Amino acid sequence: MRRMSTQMTTAASSTAADAPRWAVWAAHATTLVVLPSGLWRIALVLGYPAGYTDEGFTGFQSFGAKVWMLTLSVVCELLAVLTVGLVRPWGEVVPRWIPLIGGRAVRPMAAVVPAALGAVALTALWAGVPWWWTYPHDDMTDTGNVVVGILYQPLILWGPLLAAVTVSYYRRRCRRRSA
Repeated sequence: MRRMSTQMTTAASSTAADAPRWAVWAAHATTLVVLPSGLWRIALVLGYPAGYTDEGFTGFQSFGAKVWMLTLSVVCELLAVLTVGLVRPWGEVVPRWIPLIGGRAVRPMAAVVPAALGAVALTALWAGVPWWWTYPHDDMTDTGNVVVGILYQPLILWGPLLAAVTVSYYRRRCRRRSA
């Protein structure tokens, strides 16, 4: 049994090491492009107006709004971390600590399809962010409008980065399966 687990770890490590350096950097960058907006939302949850006027901030002070913003921030960061799985061994073999499926190989399309759909959705969702400053933000201070716009700009990269890493994962996994 000891020998089998060593072989699985070695096999998974060698295939994950085949990820191109640019794909590894892109995967890790996804976690960073999500971070600024998430930290801004957490500031709101903690009671800091973070660029909003007193009147504009009142909508963020309810319990439900705080739960929503905190949940959104955590879920976005966790989804971004999943991109790292496309270049790491745990994206090819499910970690053993996960009940029922731990130790099993990940079918390439089980990772590629959701990642590709996510890349398309994220690209569409954040496509309007470059025009942030053309929309009225009457509930924000002038400085807050500029800062929040800057904090959200990195999100336009999330979809394209995920798409690039997904294509790399697909090429690596499908080439190895057919060889």
